[in-house]
Formats: sequence, structure tokens, C-alpha cells
Amino acid sequence: MSSSTQLLGASNATPILEFSNVSKRFGGLEALGGINLSVIQGEICSVIGPNGAGKTTLFNLASCLLKPSEGSLSFDGEDISNLPAHNLAKRGLARTFQNLAVFKHESVMDNILIGMHSRLDTNIFSAAVFWGATRNAEIRARETAEEIIEFLEIEAIRDLPVGTLSYGLQKRVELGRALAMQPRLLLLDEMVSGMNQEETEDIARFILDIREERGVTVMMIEHEMGIVMDISDHVCVLNFGRKIADATPEGVSKDPAVIAAYLGQESKVQA
Repeated sequence: MSSSTQLLGASNATPILEFSNVSKRFGGLEALGGINLSVIQGEICSVIGPNGAGKTTLFNLASCLLKPSEGSLSFDGEDISNLPAHNLAKRGLARTFQNLAVFKHESVMDNILIGMHSRLDTNIFSAAVFWGATRNAEIRARETAEEIIEFLEIEAIRDLPVGTLSYGLQKRVELGRALAMQPRLLLLDEMVSGMNQEETEDIARFILDIREERGVTVMMIEHEMGIVMDISDHVCVLNFGRKIADATPEGVSKDPAVIAAYLGQESKVQA
């Protein structure tokens, strides 16, 4: 296999996110060059590669925190190359970050409710007196937050300040806040980094359930090869800002270019 490796059947599926010949330069440094990538609706797509390969830059482009130097990105058929980042939430794209971005002094419930802000449709007048549509929206938001708390199995800590929780539980709260945005595409940036084996297995189960039960497409950056090979439908491999493979986990695990650039030995990634 080589850089031309493609996901079987992808040509007949519907992409929810597409990178078309996307490049990103920072001054004279090319962080990404000529990236073509389709994330298919309903799949779990993992992006892997060595440190400095361009993975975070790819995610920052997908979430409109950066603009491409060349090429274009589309989400659900709409060009988002120059869209402000804050406009993505209502379109159905949510993201977690490698470094925790929770409100540590607020409760688990309040953190998840914050994620629903983009979905609340009220005005300043009804909000001021808390009646009618505003009151109904608040009730619905709390019902949704309670459902997410139950889904992530964090009922026992719902009222605790997030800063008092373990790292693994804080990451779970951040995942819950992203789910509160009711996304159709969820970007997960090294979700299991720093977690123990049990916490990693829990997150893997939640990601599968998010796809199966909630119908959310998942794109994730991940260094933990066990979770990548176990739950991904599709793996994109970057190296020095270039895509060197784009295939099923099995295909990637046998690709000589991937093994040489990142995985070291084929035996490490057998599915």
C-alpha cells in the first residue's frame, strides 16, 4: 500500500466533512500540504501520525480556528473555509480539546448546560422575566443535560465542581458538554490521553455508543493505537504535513509507509 490507499466503499458514501487540496502555511513553514480527505457520515474516522505531523492543524482548520492557505473545506456540502468558528455549533459541529477546557469551579451540570447555549432560541426580553419560551427552553435544556449525564454514567457527580474530579472524569464532562451541542460531527482531540486502561475502555465504549445510539459521526486524533484499531472505520495517517495513507485500520496496519513513519513495527497495530 502507499499514499494512494483509499477507504473501500467511500466513493459510494456521503461525506459530512471534506478537505479539498487543503494546505496551511505559517510564514515559510508548511504545516499541511495538499490534503484531500473525506469523513463519511456515520463513521468513526481517526487521524494519526507522529508529533508535528499536522494533526492539530487539521482539526483547527476543520473547526474554523484557522483558515486554509490553499484549498477548501466543506461541512455537509457547505463551504466553511472562511466561516467564523462560532457559527459552526448551530450547523452541527462540536469539538473537544487535547488540553482540558472545562469550567473547574462550576458543577458538572452547569458545564453541560453551557454546551447547550448555541441551541437556546430566546431573546433578551423573555430571558429578563424568565417566562414563556425562555422557561420552556430552560426546562428542555435541563432534561437534555440529565439525559447526557445518565448516558455518560456520571449521575453521582452531577452537582460536584468539576475541578474536584479526577482527570478521567473531567474529560468525560468535556465530552458531555460537546454532546450538549447536539452535533452531527464530533471532533475528539486525544480524548484518552493520560487515562488508565479502564478509563480508556470506557471512553471507547462511549464513542461507539455516540455513533450507534445518537447517530453522530466521529473524527478523532489519537495516539493510543489500541482504541484506533479497535473502533475506527477509517484511518488517515499524516506525516510531515502530508497524507501518507487513508484506509481501513487493517489496511493502515499493513502499509509499509505508515510502519516506517509512525508505527515502528507492524506487530504493534494488528487488529
